Parts: sequence; structure tokens; C-alpha cells
Amino acid sequence: HYCAYTAADMAGSKRIPYPTNVKIIRVPCSGKVDAIHLMKALEKGADGVYVAGCLAGDCHFKNGNIRAEAQVNRVKKLLTELGWEPERVAMYNMSAGMGEAFAQVAKEFTETIKKLGPNPGRTGAVDKAAS
Repeated sequence: HYCAYTAADMAGSKRIPYPTNVKIIRVPCSGKVDAIHLMKALEKGADGVYVAGCLAGDCHFKNGNIRAEAQVNRVKKLLTELGWEPERVAMYNMSAGMGEAFAQVAKEFTETIKKLGPNPGRTGAVDKAAS
């Protein structure tokens, strides 16, 4: 809402292109994103999920970005335990004026996910591994 969302808005206002498959979900603070939200997105078929938060030491809510990063790291560990690539989740920090950085992160993350391929849960790989 304060930093990364404003950066995304700036990218849009300046017509800086970024992949159309990037879906923005606005939250008051990245610290409101919990591990369950990230896992639900993957469960519903997202190939990857990233959280964009304020720069270190610049969170409007003091430490929301630190909490968000901890949640992302928690999910990375869980994905590794499940045999999934931990790169399917990520955390990026940016200030409100970083519209170009927002677009670049969106492009880079999308490329990373394309290299990993589709969500293993959508391809049936998880069901096969469980049986």
C-alpha cells in the first residue's frame, strides 16, 4: 500500500511494461501476508508468488517487511521439504518511487518461473509423489 503498491502504480502511470500475467493483490502492508496466503496461491495454481514490500528500515508499520520476508522464507523451506523449487516464492523490497524496479522485478521473476515450468501441483506431480 505504501511502497511497493505505489511503485507498481508508478510503473502503470509511466506505461512501463511488465508481464500481464503478474496479478497485484493490494494489502495495507507486506507484513499482512502470511505463509498460508502464499501456499493458497500455489494451491490454487499460481506458478510462483512474490511479495513486494518496503525497503529495509523504511516500513510504515515499523517491521512489516521483515515479517513478510520471514513468511516467504518459511514457505521456501516448506516447498523444499515438499520437493518443489523454493524459487517459486520470493520477496523484493522497493520504495514508492521505484516504478522501473517494480517492472524489472516482475519481468525477472516471470522469467525465473518460466524456466521452472508449471506449478507441480497443476501437473499432477504432487499426486503421483504422494501415491
